[in-house]
Amino acid sequence: MGDEKNTTNTSVSGTTASGSISGIRRSSRTASRKPKKDQILPGLGILVLIVISGFALSFISKTLAFFWITGNVFGFVLQKTRFCFTASMRDPYLTGGTNLTKSVLAALAITTLGFTAIKYGAFINGMPIPGQGFVVPVSLATVLGGLIFGIGMVIAGGCASGTLMRVGEGFAMQILSLVFFVAGSLWAAHDYGWWQLNVIMKGKAVFLPDVFGWFGAVTIQLLIIAFLWIAADKWGKRKAEQSH
Repeated sequence: MGDEKNTTNTSVSGTTASGSISGIRRSSRTASRKPKKDQILPGLGILVLIVISGFALSFISKTLAFFWITGNVFGFVLQKTRFCFTASMRDPYLTGGTNLTKSVLAALAITTLGFTAIKYGAFINGMPIPGQGFVVPVSLATVLGGLIFGIGMVIAGGCASGTLMRVGEGFAMQILSLVFFVAGSLWAAHDYGWWQLNVIMKGKAVFLPDVFGWFGAVTIQLLIIAFLWIAADKWGKRKAEQSH
């Protein structure tokens, strides 16, 4: 009995000591944590500079001022929402999360309806369909280019928009990615004529309304998006169940 009491007292005291130590560690971490700086005044100052710069650019070019304002707005939205096309394709494999994937698919569905309405409105009125210059040939080069770009995005940790947003946050890796992003873009622009003549133009341009009609094209595209959304939702739920 005496041994049992001693053992019990020892275990209780040990538990108490370990709890005290962990409590001390937590309190020390809390004490060493620096309080967040008030960023309201610097933020207001930057906002004022953005507005003044927009007015200054408007005297040079209205289009340039428009790009300046919309660029800042999009950057703010990207930073606050953490919206990233790279993460939407990467997270289902790395973390199992599909919220961003479903958000991108929902955005594609909305823009499909919007752009179709604009294009179809021009078509039925006998006007040139806007954006037809972006209907380019599709070939094996498109698939290979997408794979290379996708691998690069995952390694760099962001696509073009995500990289620019994180550069503003001060990420050194993204600054390095931006340098090579610009260098690669300049190199591609220099050699684009050769690639277009010898590779890109070898494919066939496909405009879905010419193949399936306007209603059929929209229906097929929305069905594909819906299928991908349902698949992403089920994948995310399954990964969440496995983690629990």
